[in-house]
Amino acid sequence: MKCLFIINDPPYGSERVYNALRLANELKKNDPDTDLTVFLMADSVLSAKAGQKTPDGYYNTGRMLKGIVAKKGRLLLCGLCMDARGLAETEMIDGARRSTMAELAGETLAADKVLVF
Repeated sequence: MKCLFIINDPPYGSERVYNALRLANELKKNDPDTDLTVFLMADSVLSAKAGQKTPDGYYNTGRMLKGIVAKKGRLLLCGLCMDARGLAETEMIDGARRSTMAELAGETLAADKVLVF
């Protein structure tokens, strides 16, 4: 199965990104053959920023995304959203890749399931 997660919200302040990443990680855990793509856009691109420091016991979106990448999931970031927030590719976690709306359109058409958070 090919799943696409589209995430829009900022990494902290609500639990939408946290819950999206929990579900994405659980899908890969339950079915390692799931073809998983996470596309971050708007403020969610900040979720993939390297070097996040969160309080002990608090979730860290960077670590959660690294888990998805380690399980062979794809992590794509809206390039225009990165530019609007002054984020360079060199500031992102390993495995994150700058992307485009054209690539998101292709991923959407190819996906069996699209989940939007």
